[in-house]
Amino acid sequence: MFIARRCLLGLLFASVAVTARGEMTEINVAQQYGVSFLPLMVMERDKLVEKHAKAEGLGEVKVGWIKVAGPSVMNDGIISGALQFISVGAPSLITLWDKTKDNVQIKGMSAMTTYPLYLNVRNPNVKSIRDFSDKDKIAIPSVKISTQAIMLQMAAAKEYGEQNYAHFDPWTIGLSHPDAMIALINNTAGVDAHFATSPFHEQEMKMAGIRTLTTNYEILGGPATALVIAASTKYREANPRSYKAFLDALKEAIDAINKDKRAAAKVYLEQANDTKNTVDDIYAMISAPDYAYTLMPQKVGKTAEFMYKIGSIKTRPASWKDLFFPEVQNLPGD
Repeated sequence: MFIARRCLLGLLFASVAVTARGEMTEINVAQQYGVSFLPLMVMERDKLVEKHAKAEGLGEVKVGWIKVAGPSVMNDGIISGALQFISVGAPSLITLWDKTKDNVQIKGMSAMTTYPLYLNVRNPNVKSIRDFSDKDKIAIPSVKISTQAIMLQMAAAKEYGEQNYAHFDPWTIGLSHPDAMIALINNTAGVDAHFATSPFHEQEMKMAGIRTLTTNYEILGGPATALVIAASTKYREANPRSYKAFLDALKEAIDAINKDKRAAAKVYLEQANDTKNTVDDIYAMISAPDYAYTLMPQKVGKTAEFMYKIGSIKTRPASWKDLFFPEVQNLPGD
């Protein structure tokens, strides 16, 4: 359930506890909606963070799993310290890295999910992205800062020139993926396009008249990390064992999913309370060749380069490795 920003942060601040050894015993993790967050669902169901925390000698650790509609709450929460780990798109990570270089220093722990984002439309007059106008509303998780927002800006820069990167911005509207899907299907509030993730994309494709215009893979020129796990340097340095426990739990969850995707599909249905899809539906989604759960970042550097060029960030990273902590810098990312 979506929780208002001020209320959420207040509740989280009230819950922070610390061990006698100085490490936090309560960890709050924020995520959004969709099958792309399956590793976190596995971690929650199987209490993997708690398992690895005990292995690190931390004893009992309480983990809070927070569902939010977009990155804004997560950005505020990790900067303030109310959240310890967040699952966000590459643009949000890049923005946070740039914004916090002189204070809490937020970086990526690792990538988590590589998958396509689909720009779906129902307006029959929109045959390409050039046909969008002020008569259209494009639903994305958060305006200007979500991955979908940056993808639209990259597409606009390609079509209309770099100086016109914000061409589509006035026609975007911030909605969670479940709400965006309903709005698109029912043509609510003028929403006739949705930059969707799975399983919402597949559900939309079952409706007559809805089709896909483009994907983030097409815009970026290949497979791209859609979700990363981020944490602050401040937290990582003060809680090295808790940090390691979370990373080890994430690795275990990803390994388990990749080993048995049908079992993982069942976990998703249970954890998401999804009654619209079957095990076969979810299995097909996560088994597709362009869908991967992996710690390796892809196309994060290219996204950062674009954001620097248009002025979204002030600092230009030398490579994608500047954006991530050392544990994944040995991977062949980009």
